[in-house]
Amino acid sequence: MARDPVVVAGALVDVAVPARPDRLAGVGMAGFRGRAPTPIDLPVVPFPAVTVFIDFGDMVMVEDPGGARAAGSGVVGVGPVGVRGSATDVDLLQLRLSPVVAHAVLSGAPEVSGSVVGLDELWGAEAEQLRERLHDTASWEERFAIVDDALIDRQRTGTAVDPEVAFAWQRIMVSGGQIRVEALAAEVGWSRKRLWSRFRAQIGLTPKRAAQLVRFDDATHRLAAGFSAARVSAETGYADQSHFHREAMTFAGLTPSALADAPWLAVDPVAWAGTR
Repeated sequence: MARDPVVVAGALVDVAVPARPDRLAGVGMAGFRGRAPTPIDLPVVPFPAVTVFIDFGDMVMVEDPGGARAAGSGVVGVGPVGVRGSATDVDLLQLRLSPVVAHAVLSGAPEVSGSVVGLDELWGAEAEQLRERLHDTASWEERFAIVDDALIDRQRTGTAVDPEVAFAWQRIMVSGGQIRVEALAAEVGWSRKRLWSRFRAQIGLTPKRAAQLVRFDDATHRLAAGFSAARVSAETGYADQSHFHREAMTFAGLTPSALADAPWLAVDPVAWAGTR
């Protein structure tokens, strides 16, 4: 299903989303097509999901400074810091996976938290086979269906996170990151130490870091919607505006005013409406 085009770093990009976006819980998908006269340089704003991209153009994801690069198909771990995308010929399918889903469908997903790896490092030859099938498929809806089936198969045979970890992640998301780890541990019936250990092993972040990331994501989308940094910091549980400023620099290397205009966030209302 086509959405209105969006302007990304000066380039007009067409966006497509599945007609049935709710087939798989915890999974968002979108397709992007466009051309730019000069390479689009797109800093990735940290997001509480594992991002998978399957590219048919010339997109390259780079982990700064001088870190890993992934082209063709790649995975950006939950909560990336210092990751950028660059492309002139934009033609890619992007997935956002809840870390709970990613644990089952992407072997080793927690180990790539905050970094970039090629999808083939996690899926082996299956990654290139999937990319070739998608490349030979004309419509976005067919592409989405192929990826749906692949994810369902891998989820069926993959290893699920502990129910307590899945519950803890959901509580963090629902609270907007404004929940204390001690209270969370009490709700799931585990000690703080056990929750910390199991959550980190399966999600890739500690519960505290996950809550910080979810709160930061809530705050950045409020900024992008036009609210002031002062109002956002007050409504999302930061001690004060300077606290929010420090978190913005820590997570994204950007001030709140720069985040408000970040092109990565500008795409969200069109490509990911209802999936956060």
